[in-house]
Amino acid sequence: MAELLAGRVIEKLSQVAELYHRLLIVVAPAGAGKTRALRKVGEDTGAPMININLELSRRMLDLTERQRALQLPRLISEIVNTSDSDVSLLDNIEILFDVSLRQDPLRLLQSLSRNKTVVATWNGCFDDEHIIYAAPDHSEYRRYLVKDFLVVNLEQQNEGN
Repeated sequence: MAELLAGRVIEKLSQVAELYHRLLIVVAPAGAGKTRALRKVGEDTGAPMININLELSRRMLDLTERQRALQLPRLISEIVNTSDSDVSLLDNIEILFDVSLRQDPLRLLQSLSRNKTVVATWNGCFDDEHIIYAAPDHSEYRRYLVKDFLVVNLEQQNEGN
């Protein structure tokens, strides 16, 4: 499955390069092989894979809750832009949904994708028009219309644009 998903991501990289937001979101539930697929994409393309939870947590350890919310956009930009590669593979982005950080995860990813192609994993589902994170009654619930970015999903034949 990871091979199939990696192949779909690589196919979409040329399409996403033509968008305003060069953002490709890989949507699947936890345990579906997104991390393995991104590793394969990294091996095939030379793009760096970044564990966002780990890198952001390291940089925010000494910050207060308020400072974390204010500094997060700058910190994530620094993390993604440390590589000279035109593509960054972002895995484990769950920290971006933390309610205490008061961020819009999709907007953060879109802002990162203005200067380089960003491929991000998304633990959730895709319903042909929306990407969804968490259940509707959960505090981290998000539902976004698929617009100005591409989606890769194992269950769907017609991925979003």
